[in-house]
Amino acid sequence: MASSPDTVPATPRVISPTPPLSDRSDTQDGYFAPTTRSAARRQRLSDVAEQSPGSSRSTRSHSPTATTPRRSTWQHRSNPKIPASPPSVNRPTSNGYLSPTSSLPDALRGISRSPSPLGLIPLHSRYRNFIHRHEIPRKLLHVSIGFITLHLYSRGIQTLQITPVLFSALVPIAVTDLVRHRSEKVNRFYIRSLGALMRETEVSGYNGVIWYLLGAYTVLRFFPKDVGVMGVLLLSWCDTAASTFGRLYGRYTPRLRPGKSLAGTAAAWMVGVVTAAAFWGWFVPYVGPFPNDPPDAFMFTGRLNLLPDCVRGLLGWETGPSVSTVVKGPLALGVMSAVSGFVAAGSEFIDLWSWDDNLTIPVLSGVGLWGFLKVFG
Repeated sequence: MASSPDTVPATPRVISPTPPLSDRSDTQDGYFAPTTRSAARRQRLSDVAEQSPGSSRSTRSHSPTATTPRRSTWQHRSNPKIPASPPSVNRPTSNGYLSPTSSLPDALRGISRSPSPLGLIPLHSRYRNFIHRHEIPRKLLHVSIGFITLHLYSRGIQTLQITPVLFSALVPIAVTDLVRHRSEKVNRFYIRSLGALMRETEVSGYNGVIWYLLGAYTVLRFFPKDVGVMGVLLLSWCDTAASTFGRLYGRYTPRLRPGKSLAGTAAAWMVGVVTAAAFWGWFVPYVGPFPNDPPDAFMFTGRLNLLPDCVRGLLGWETGPSVSTVVKGPLALGVMSAVSGFVAAGSEFIDLWSWDDNLTIPVLSGVGLWGFLKVFG
């Protein structure tokens, strides 16, 4: 049948194929259809194959008559509010043992007592909670020094007899630390042997044992016997208590300064009070004096003058033998214990030029106790 000349021809139906991922830049209005991660991965692999020399890529058919069924996209999509992978960050390379120069921010480098990110010491990665997070081996060594000090005290060994031993141990340990920072092989062996007792900040810094020995040497060498021993005990036990309770409960209490919380400072104060009460109230009377004790070995003898003549004179109050504000016995011990707690908490809290706390705690504790007893003792 012949068609009339006025008949309008039917409009042909044109089916446009789905554009491939490489042609997405040509889409209008910036709209992109949802893409599964598997499709994006295949596209990346195909791009790599195109860039390699001599590679050939088979042309994929985008015809709607393809026999391969397309699976629904929503079955493979993840939560759109959660990114599929974290954004890539340019991180400095590391040789696995020596810390890169920019691995820690400057603010964290100033806080020597905070642990560094995981990954520099193999043992820390293997025993993450036991060694890296809670530092159990390091704290056990830290606490044991206090008990060793009390044992030597009970044997009648004087503080001036211990200081040469500490100095003899300090020199080779410091020299070894200098050598390992100049030799990668020595540093690897050092970390493999003592990694369980180290913090990862000490991989590229100085070992805390150096500052521990230097602090103990200073307080035992230049302060009276009881003050020197108390300085070591406060370092051994109060610092450990502050670190432990600060990590466990610090997030529930106010932060006093970066790296210090109210929980850790309060724990240091409490342990300092108990340590002073046990040392001066029970241990020293139980062990008793020794014949080789130096003169003026004990600054605290169970008596405190709460308002000495020098203080009364500054206040303009009456002075003389008839006016006495001396306290004795349990009251004096309680006052001394409370002051020791404040000295321990303060020395643990203060950041003295970003020095290691193993050095600052015994020195500041010794200065605080010596100054208080010099005025009120």
